[in-house]
Amino acid sequence: MARSKEFEENAVLDKAMRLFWEQGYEKTSMTDLVEHMGIHRRSLYDTFGDKHTLFLKAMDRFGDKINAALAAGVKRSKSAAEALQFIFDFIIDGEVDLPSGCLMVNSAVELAARDADVDAKFTEACTIAEQQLKEIILWGQRDGEFATDYDAGEMAEYLQNVWVGLRAMARTSVAKEKLHRIANTSIKLIEG
Repeated sequence: MARSKEFEENAVLDKAMRLFWEQGYEKTSMTDLVEHMGIHRRSLYDTFGDKHTLFLKAMDRFGDKINAALAAGVKRSKSAAEALQFIFDFIIDGEVDLPSGCLMVNSAVELAARDADVDAKFTEACTIAEQQLKEIILWGQRDGEFATDYDAGEMAEYLQNVWVGLRAMARTSVAKEKLHRIANTSIKLIEG
């Protein structure tokens, strides 16, 4: 008779996600994962596969959580400028009790040049972010908040680049005030 799982998959996946986020892929051992996730090694393999598969699932989990949080914040925004400000504040300040920076950006820097799966996940995350930014820019252009001198898609690509840079810098000792100045300058450029 098969035993039932004694853990909730998303809860232990969140623990793996956090550990990969804090330490990176290469530095995180299977022993680290077993200890941090609080499950047996056999359960880890049976449920999530090998370390690489678990890592990819952790990247997916991260993407789903971030996309949901950003979509909710944008939906609550009363204007495009407010939505853009929310996104920049979120990516700079993060969430309470979570590591700084971004698992996707960290993973791309660490692995994308030699891991096609990580590269594909990062590229997909950028595409989703650019689409979200494009929709906000179009909203702002329609309502007269943002200049129409530039194509919304091109501005979204630019803002996505700023986003990635801010996420990388948020992992360092750079003052958050500086990161907010960079974000605010980017918003001013779009306002025209």
